[in-house]
Amino acid sequence: MEKETVINWFQQLQDNICTALENADGKATFQEDKWEREGGGGGHSRVIDGGNVIEKGGVNFSAVYGKTPEKISKKLNVPEGNFLATGVSIVLHPENPLVPIIHMNVRYFEMEGNNGEKTNWFGGGIDLTPHYVVDEDAKYFHTQLKNACDKHDAEYYPKFKHWADEYFYIKHRKETRGIGGIFFDRLTADENHSIEDRFAFVQDVGNTFAPIYTYFMNKNKVLPFTDQHKNWQMLRRGRYVEFNLVWDKGTKFGLDTDGRTESILMSLPPVANWKYNHQPETGSEERATLEKLKKGVDWLNV
Repeated sequence: MEKETVINWFQQLQDNICTALENADGKATFQEDKWEREGGGGGHSRVIDGGNVIEKGGVNFSAVYGKTPEKISKKLNVPEGNFLATGVSIVLHPENPLVPIIHMNVRYFEMEGNNGEKTNWFGGGIDLTPHYVVDEDAKYFHTQLKNACDKHDAEYYPKFKHWADEYFYIKHRKETRGIGGIFFDRLTADENHSIEDRFAFVQDVGNTFAPIYTYFMNKNKVLPFTDQHKNWQMLRRGRYVEFNLVWDKGTKFGLDTDGRTESILMSLPPVANWKYNHQPETGSEERATLEKLKKGVDWLNV
């Protein structure tokens, strides 16, 4: 498998998703910022804001390479050498609190050590963070992900769904970031899957993004909301910030490899809030959502 093929596909994925989101939003368009990494490579950061549906979002492509930073070699337990990391990363924050936040990252990592040893793998994930959990929407989301997984391996969805529950967990709050999704890392060739098989799976995951999120945009953008809904949205965005800055490995990897700070932190919402010891009222929509932010929920059968 040629690395140029992977890089080109990720670039095309960025184009396709941006076009779909602009069409669904109907107002805002993406602004592109091309950048170069001093150590090698670069990327295209595309940001959208002030839309009919999307208040702020980013769809970023990058392909960076060069000498592997020492802290990355140690963290990944790989020998020193040269690396290539490429992929697409997306976070969208909607204006309407009844439209969910969504995140996706699909990526490829390749390394050749100074000792001649080579390794490569795919990783990624997609997860949904509703400000208000709606069972019907959660079931739809997880069904689409299961369908994409089942095309390649029946064990993918339960394994990667569990991985997402564990990964997208705000440990210091003891709550999940949202309703999870799938998460996977270091998918390399093994006795059952070639590296081309892994790539085909990642392509299907990437291609599910636009249909899934434009479905939620079109379905929920017209729903009326109140000041109470907006206040809760600001608090849930605060939780999102906490996870991304404290726990997210992608954020740490980008900063550790001297990536572009503006692109790495584009995942943060435009406005968020923290209220001391906020406790939703018993019986409220907010309390109902908080009680569902747990690991291990079978969203396919809610």
